[in-house]
Amino acid sequence: MSHSTPIRWGLLGAARIAASALVPALRHNISPIVAVGCRDAQRGAAFAARHHIAEVESYEGLIARDDIDAVYIALPNHAHLPWTLAALAAGKHVLCEKPLSLTAVEAAQIRAASLASGRLALEAFMYRFHPQIERLCALIAGGALGPLRWLRGSFTYSLQDNTDVRWDAKLGGGALYDLGCYPLNLMRMVSQAEPSVLSVASRLTAPAADGGRVDHAAHAVMRFDTAEGPVLGHLDCALSLPFHCQFEALCEKTLLRLPIPFTSKGTDTELQVGDYTEHFSACDPYALMVAHFEAAVRGECALRFGLDDSVAQARALDALLSQAHATPID
Repeated sequence: MSHSTPIRWGLLGAARIAASALVPALRHNISPIVAVGCRDAQRGAAFAARHHIAEVESYEGLIARDDIDAVYIALPNHAHLPWTLAALAAGKHVLCEKPLSLTAVEAAQIRAASLASGRLALEAFMYRFHPQIERLCALIAGGALGPLRWLRGSFTYSLQDNTDVRWDAKLGGGALYDLGCYPLNLMRMVSQAEPSVLSVASRLTAPAADGGRVDHAAHAVMRFDTAEGPVLGHLDCALSLPFHCQFEALCEKTLLRLPIPFTSKGTDTELQVGDYTEHFSACDPYALMVAHFEAAVRGECALRFGLDDSVAQARALDALLSQAHATPID
């Protein structure tokens, strides 16, 4: 594909994230949205009309279309694996909402399918494409602030809708999958190391009729072994607490702080570095992510974050979830 070749998209799922984030991001990049796939034809038609999308398909019908190059998957977490595999097998590139999968074994299946099909798959951690994140990583990697020693990341909010899929264990619900994955991902990126989980204190929902429980709040302590020594990481996430979202990195000489690391779309942001502050104008990290993904699909660059990273991310989540369910505090 040449630089001028447009990437034709299909949306798999009429979720809120597709409407609020990906439709505007694709339109910003002048990327044609060919069709939306939805289980409920009436809901799909309403979504298509609202967002001026010409066609509505079943999931199967959407990935079978010859006029779609890439699929964005905005389905509940448990559906990410089967529909990513199906889309790759149908010759489509895939941008899939986080978490890419529910286990490291599943993530490895997606990696193998991507290699076999020759199609790309990217886990949609949009925050990574914001300039404030690139600057944070560059400052720490530059070494002028001294070795990294400590990390803390928080992402919490109160989810009042008790019918939401995030409360359902069968659908891959829980705070670690939905929110804790963000600070975990940034800690891995900043430290350039994989964590050892030292402890997890969690709160779980009451058992559902099928016995399933999800973590609605968790605090984890991890160790990241870097070339310059161990880094201690503290992670907080919850679906049952007031909104709180921030990230801190303590080097030997300076503390760096991002007040809004993961919810930065469309707002001015800042990076506090010791006694001074760097400011960043409002941007759309979803649009930046889409632009990068499309460039990779056209062969203009390699993906900045490949599926090896997604497998490692899933492996770390596996370890956190295992302890979260083994050591609840209530």
